[in-house]
Amino acid sequence: MSQQFHYQNDTRVISSSLLDNSSAEFCARLRKFQRRDTQCQAFVKRVIMSRLFKIIMISTVSLNAFFVVLWTDYNTKYNLFRLFEVSELIFVSIYSSEFCMKLYVDPINYWKDGYNLLDVIIIVTIFIPYGLHRFKGKHYPYLNIADGMQSLRILKLITYSRGIRTLITAVGQTAYIVASVLILFFVLMFIFAILGFCLFGTPDRGDLNNWGNLAVAFFTLFSLATVDGWTDLQEQLDNRNLALSRTFTIIFILLATFIFLSMFVGVMIIHTEASFKKFKLDLMAERHMALMGEKQVILRRQQEEVSRLMQMQKNADYKSFSELVENFKRTLQHTDPMVLDDFGTSLPFIDVYLSTLDNQDATIYKLQELYYEIAHVLSLMLEDLLQKKRSQTSENSEET
Repeated sequence: MSQQFHYQNDTRVISSSLLDNSSAEFCARLRKFQRRDTQCQAFVKRVIMSRLFKIIMISTVSLNAFFVVLWTDYNTKYNLFRLFEVSELIFVSIYSSEFCMKLYVDPINYWKDGYNLLDVIIIVTIFIPYGLHRFKGKHYPYLNIADGMQSLRILKLITYSRGIRTLITAVGQTAYIVASVLILFFVLMFIFAILGFCLFGTPDRGDLNNWGNLAVAFFTLFSLATVDGWTDLQEQLDNRNLALSRTFTIIFILLATFIFLSMFVGVMIIHTEASFKKFKLDLMAERHMALMGEKQVILRRQQEEVSRLMQMQKNADYKSFSELVENFKRTLQHTDPMVLDDFGTSLPFIDVYLSTLDNQDATIYKLQELYYEIAHVLSLMLEDLLQKKRSQTSENSEET
């Protein structure tokens, strides 16, 4: 028995090691695999990421939603039946082409994005009515549900709207906290439902329509929590002269509406604000990266121009490189972009330079005030000297 037991363990170890080796070899081969259609893949990726493609898809989804609205009217659907059929084929073709293009660009990472999975679910729901028509016939009882699910097509706008995706991300981040708040709210409703059933659900003179059992009590408490028709519910309790009814209603409304629902809204607002701040930072980072990319392109272009000028100097009859540059300057226009990496063009230097100019202006102003004071003192001294001379001359004349 022991030998057989050890033998089974050895076979398990060997089989698991073989499985690990095969999976490792498969992953290594998959990493080494290189596509031969890289240029076509890059072209399709540029098309998908282009602004024109996004505008086309947003317009298509919006137009499809408009046709779905027209389809809800029976007379319009009957008169424009052929138009609806042709437009449906066009919309399905566009959605399928988008799916194939994205899957062709990145067939592995495509399935890791949740929004791509949402697109796949929408495409599957699009083909459900065709399958039911084909296999179950036009009079299948659940066909109306499949037709109603076609309204999910408008959710494709989420893929092309970063604002909506940011909002959904905020909602996803608050899922745990919101779930905790909802659990506390359910506990509160459970306590008050039992209490309300015991106080107001008595068979003799209680309100059986609103508090007769636990399910009805939960529904009544939900109406009180949303403050929807709570005065009518309280009036029915007052007509039966039930004690503590008003205290019960006021306490529950205060706890449910002004505490739990306000807490729910506050949590959503806080996380939404944080998500939008992150969204703005991401936009700023993308703009910075785009500017850096444009800067690198311009620098590369300038380096190529300088290299071309150097080659022209070697091939042409120019005395010096400065003469060649002077001829090149004559061809420049004021709209030509130039990238300057000099220290004198950096923002910190400009700030220091402007602050230095401000200090220089203040120093000059103080010096001017000092010069004015010196001139004023000198003028006073001259007036005193003139008065002394006059007094001396008057005294000399009197003595004579």
